[in-house]
Amino acid sequence: MPASPNLARLHDAGVSIWLDTLSRHLLESGEFTDLIRDCSVTGATSNPTIFAKAITGSDLYDEQLRRLDPAEGGDPQELFFLLALDDVRVAARQLRPAYDASEGRDGFISFECTPDLADDAEATIDQATDLWQRLDQPNVMIKVPATRAGLAAIEELTRRGINVNVTLLFAVDRYEDVADAYLRGLRARAGENQPLTGIASAASFFLSRIDTKVDARLAENSPLRGRVAIAGARVAYQRYLAKFSGREWERLAELGARPQRPLWASTGTKDPAYSDVLYVAELIGPGVINTMPEATLRAFADHGEVAETLAVDPPGAAQALADVASAGIDLTAITDELEREGVRSFCDSYRQLLACIERRLAVVNEVDA
Repeated sequence: MPASPNLARLHDAGVSIWLDTLSRHLLESGEFTDLIRDCSVTGATSNPTIFAKAITGSDLYDEQLRRLDPAEGGDPQELFFLLALDDVRVAARQLRPAYDASEGRDGFISFECTPDLADDAEATIDQATDLWQRLDQPNVMIKVPATRAGLAAIEELTRRGINVNVTLLFAVDRYEDVADAYLRGLRARAGENQPLTGIASAASFFLSRIDTKVDARLAENSPLRGRVAIAGARVAYQRYLAKFSGREWERLAELGARPQRPLWASTGTKDPAYSDVLYVAELIGPGVINTMPEATLRAFADHGEVAETLAVDPPGAAQALADVASAGIDLTAITDELEREGVRSFCDSYRQLLACIERRLAVVNEVDA
């Protein structure tokens, strides 16, 4: 992709541009470094679905499978970690200049805890700590879902000084819970006289899935169609500004704490009637992260415009959410449903991934026999 002035302007407006994919091909082909150089990309995210496509859709992992110690070949999850964590380490190295240039504010790659632990706080804490130690890179984030169990994990992991990217976040009220968990973790760490400098966190709102659910319940001519996710994100941004300001926050900031940045995820537009850069162009504001599928990144590079910021219409955003309730739509029920669906979907992808890795290993061993 040629150098993009549109993406450069988006970055200059305060938006961190992250790529919503990761694969060995992307890393080894030089495409990722090209995106960093030409498209202002300063981060990336991964999840079980992304790695399932990367590992099972390529032969680039076969050589590593061949080199495995026989003792490493019995546990499919450990095989997955061996393959995927190598990719994450490479991505972290390629993003390290962005991390250093931003003094640790940007330049992160995220790796997700296995989704089967989404409702088990202690197991999530144990696995996230193990992954953090194995990766041993300051510009890595461990992804933890915003489930009820996830809230306890976010607090404890922050207390331990582990960078957390909170995922599968749909509701504005749950965002407040997530921010409070992060703040409690920071306060607990400060109370133990542990350093707050270098700890980073993000709260990832999944957007397009909200509009897909809500639109199905709205009349065809409703002005709310395609607007609810953006309204929720704008309200959440205002709450982010409130949470990370004031004297109490300033005391933590003086100790080196950084805000937990809002991150817009699921930004690929699902309804073809809407702009293909809808969830980028209308959610521009200082301090936010937008993690884009490659198609959305290319679309914004081609015709995206940087015009408005998040702060322009908070009253209108709140009114849109009120209008949804007036239309008889229970947004809380929808976001709860989306959370459960998201966990199930990632669990399905994870199980398929493990089965595919086992089959791939069997094929490699058969060829070598």
